[in-house]
Amino acid sequence: MRRIVEPLCNWYGRNKRDLPWRKDTEPYHIWVSEIMLQQTRVEAVKVYYERFTKELPNIEALAHIEEERLLKLWEGLGYYSRARNLKKAAIQIMDKYHGKMPNTYEEIMKLPGIGEYTAGAIASIAFGEKTPAIDGNVFRVIMRLQNSKRNISKLSTKKELFQELTEIMPENPGIFNQALMELGATVCIPNGLPRCEICPLKELCESFKTGTMLELPIKDSKKEKVEEEYTVFILLNYNKVAIHKRPGRGLLASMYEFPNVKQKFNLKEALEYLKKQEYSILRILEVESSKHIFTHKIWQMTNYIVYVEEIEDENEWICITTLLDNYALPSAFKKQLEVLKEEMKNR
Repeated sequence: MRRIVEPLCNWYGRNKRDLPWRKDTEPYHIWVSEIMLQQTRVEAVKVYYERFTKELPNIEALAHIEEERLLKLWEGLGYYSRARNLKKAAIQIMDKYHGKMPNTYEEIMKLPGIGEYTAGAIASIAFGEKTPAIDGNVFRVIMRLQNSKRNISKLSTKKELFQELTEIMPENPGIFNQALMELGATVCIPNGLPRCEICPLKELCESFKTGTMLELPIKDSKKEKVEEEYTVFILLNYNKVAIHKRPGRGLLASMYEFPNVKQKFNLKEALEYLKKQEYSILRILEVESSKHIFTHKIWQMTNYIVYVEEIEDENEWICITTLLDNYALPSAFKKQLEVLKEEMKNR
């Protein structure tokens, strides 16, 4: 394992991607980028990162931003609890650490929304602490290097790997950790044939010697996603549209959404449902259906755009332009937003 350090770091120096959060070692920049990169592709994150850090250039600005504006900045990235935890952690940093990111792995771990990997990345890259940052890329690289049959889904494997990497940490642990992640992201890739021909560690790689790269790493099989049927109503009254807030706990907690029912309605059933809700319907049209894939479930959505006469109900009726400009709706409702925008154009 010690023999991988020098060639890997040298390779990283020559081949690392030019990413906006790598321009410095500012803890805030590393923190924001690492949170954004969870569950999101690098190319998609670039634009969001630039916009986010331009409006919120430091921890103090993040701590004081209104939640609705924060969620609007985050719109499209999904997993909105990440944004809320960023704000919670920023408030904690302002209160407890005088606005400065704590500089040790142990203290960083105490912040909301920060786990072992993110704490390791911040501590090593920003503060030079010799601590690993183990993500899926690192797991894959090391298991293949060792031709290891250990199950990476097990906590014991993560603990073992943490110790193994701690023992070989060089003087610049941030470079080493980033090099491992970069190798996994660009060379020792998932879901496809690894690019072993250009790997700086191929001579040291046991799975390359035995041809077992695609069999590794070993992990628990994913559970099948549960499919759920929904009917979504884009309710319009002149220039206003109906939205409401989801419960404060659970999936998409406290996010705004279009009114919906956990059931698939055909046009006749949709009309009957709306009439029971005492809506006076001027026009109803079924539009393109949509699907959204979450970590553990899939929403299949039947969508209707419905013009109604003014009514008092439990929804919030807001100006359509206000919704588009100021409110963050989950990416699950991306198709409905597209329909709404198209409807505005055709008026």
